[in-house]
Formats: sequence, structure tokens, C-alpha cells
Amino acid sequence: MRLLNIGFGNAVNSDRIVAVVSPEAAPVKRVVQTAKDSGTAIDATCGRKTRSVIICDSGHIVLSALRPESLVGKAEDKTEES
Repeated sequence: MRLLNIGFGNAVNSDRIVAVVSPEAAPVKRVVQTAKDSGTAIDATCGRKTRSVIICDSGHIVLSALRPESLVGKAEDKTEES
């Protein structure tokens, strides 16, 4: 299990990530709202603006204040280390 730092002391198991997307698109907004309504959304923004949405294979949606580019860069760095 490799943990990916998603900001503010929060981490996600990088093996379970399906996609990291920007929250501006209407379909992503609908996915986030559906997850919030069903209780599968995890808000890890610590009150800041949501800049990326992490979709996990378990059906959970994680909201992060870091940009998708930053998260992908961190994930690639972790892959190179192992």
C-alpha cells in the first residue's frame, strides 16, 4: 500500500485511485453531488476551494485542495521511487 499525500496531512491509498479530475466540468459536479448525497464523498480540503476530485475504485470520491497536476506529479514520483 502506497499513500499519496493529498494536502493538509491527508493521504489516499494510491493503489485504489481510478482517476484524478478537475471539478469544473458539469459531469464531475454531478458525480460529486451524488457522492455527497449518498455519503461516499470525503472532503479533504480543510475548508479551502476544491481543485481536484479523486475517484476511487471503491466508489468513494475524495475532494482535495491541490491541483490535479500536483497530485499526478506526486504519484509519478512515488512510482519512480519504488
